[in-house]
Amino acid sequence: MDWSELLRALALVMVLEGIMPFVAPARWRQMMLSVMQLDSRAIRGIGLVSMLGGVILLNFL
Repeated sequence: MDWSELLRALALVMVLEGIMPFVAPARWRQMMLSVMQLDSRAIRGIGLVSMLGGVILLNFL
């Protein structure tokens, strides 16, 4: 794997992560406040599902 591919992938993640706060900052803030009220176990579960989904998607690509 070329390092430039990894950097491109990280840059794409940054672009995707920045869309919501740019387009709807008030809604994004509400969402962050909701996440802060979740317990650690729920947040870990969300993270696990997200990582597994990413791994599965990478395998298909």
